[in-house]
Amino acid sequence: MGRLTELQAVIFDWAGTTVDYGSRCPAQVFVEIFRRRGVEITEAEARGPMGRAKHEHIALVAALPRVAELWQRQHGCPVSESDILGMYHDFLPLQKQILAAGSSVIPGVPEVIDWLRRNGLRIGSSTGYTRELMDVVCPLAESQGFVPDVTVCSNEVPAGRPAPWLNLRVAEQLQVFPLHQIAIVDDTLVGIEAGRNAGMLTIAVSQTGNLLGLSAEEVADLPPDVLQQHLKEIEKQFLSIGADYVIRSVTELPALLISEGFHTHVRR
Repeated sequence: MGRLTELQAVIFDWAGTTVDYGSRCPAQVFVEIFRRRGVEITEAEARGPMGRAKHEHIALVAALPRVAELWQRQHGCPVSESDILGMYHDFLPLQKQILAAGSSVIPGVPEVIDWLRRNGLRIGSSTGYTRELMDVVCPLAESQGFVPDVTVCSNEVPAGRPAPWLNLRVAEQLQVFPLHQIAIVDDTLVGIEAGRNAGMLTIAVSQTGNLLGLSAEEVADLPPDVLQQHLKEIEKQFLSIGADYVIRSVTELPALLISEGFHTHVRR
């Protein structure tokens, strides 16, 4: 594995990492598409596979023992592939509606991107969203100052996370190698796995992302000691699957790079 001093590029995730503090948008939609079919899933169940391609995400939630039992009780038969496809087709338009109102760039992200670029780093991004969904998100993010050099979507590669293809496609489009000189920044366990599978450095985000799952306002309302305990538990999860570093938010990335010896080129 490489070192942060050797970085050429950073690949960012979207929901929970650079936009949508708490990754609230997708969680709401997964709960709703099951509710429409008479099956009440919890937000924790909806969040479990977060970071994967959305069709696969729905199938994994449906396969959870509690959810499968509820489905059987409600419909008199196990969930089928046609049921999964039906929920996926419902997911896309509903997600578009929610994304239009819930894709705010996380505070401080544009400034960090500017800092990275001034220090000679390329900026990539990858997402479990399809291109159709990102056609909603990207213009909103651009209007708020977040514009990666490259964005690759889950429907543009053979398989989503934890497979490495999203990250490898971004590296190809950025024309950056060797791969150990690229860092991925992601708020999901499966995203960190995908970074490791691509042979890249992995930087996990604990506070703004899916594992905490709270909005900025909800985070601010937590007693500091309670928040710290949650973040320690999330950090342990990330480190247990091999994350190289854990930061609370993207705003801590410059400090991490400097502390690890990355040579800055920003003019004072």
